[in-house]
Amino acid sequence: MRLYALCDQDLLDKRGLSLEDFISIAKEKNAEIIQYRNKNADITFIKQQLIKIRKMYDGFLIVNDAYELIEFCDGVHVGQEDLRAIDEDIFVAVKIIREVIKKDKILGISTHNEKEILEANKMDLNYIGLGAYRNTDTKSDVTTVLGEKLDSLASQSKHYVAAIGGVRESDKFAHVTYHVIGSGLL
Repeated sequence: MRLYALCDQDLLDKRGLSLEDFISIAKEKNAEIIQYRNKNADITFIKQQLIKIRKMYDGFLIVNDAYELIEFCDGVHVGQEDLRAIDEDIFVAVKIIREVIKKDKILGISTHNEKEILEANKMDLNYIGLGAYRNTDTKSDVTTVLGEKLDSLASQSKHYVAAIGGVRESDKFAHVTYHVIGSGLL
C-alpha cells in the first residue's frame, strides 16, 4: 500500500491538532504524498501553510484547488465541482489548469463513477482520485459510496488511481496505486 495523506485544515482545527502534528504522523507512516486542503481560508493563509509543510516534509506536496499557488508545491488536485467553477466544460478546465501548472507538475482530479473515469482517460492528468469508498469525516456531502465496486472501476482508468473517501490503511485493492487517508491517520 502506498499512502497519500490528506491534510484537511478544518478537521485539524476541529480536533485541536497542529499542522506539525499531522506532518509528524504522515512522516511516521511513510506518506509519499501530502495533499493540503482548506476550503475556508484565504489564499494567503493557504500559501503560508504550504510553505510550512514544505519546510517539514520532503515528499510530494499537492494543494487542493488553489492551482495559482503551484510554485509552492508539486501539484494540484481538483474536484468535479471545482473544475466546473473554472469552466463548465471540464475538459477546458483541465486544459486551463495544465497551462498554469505546466507539464512538470502533478495534476489529479476527483472521480466518482465510470463516466467520470472515462472522461478523465481523455485528459492530461497524472492520477485520479476515485471514491468515496466509504463515508468519511472530511466531507459531509458524499452522495455515492462505491464500496466494493471501487476496485473494478479503478481498473478502467489509464491513470494512476488514488482511492478516496473513508479509506483505511488495511483496505486492499488490486487496481489502486494510492490509499488517500485523512482522518484515519489521526
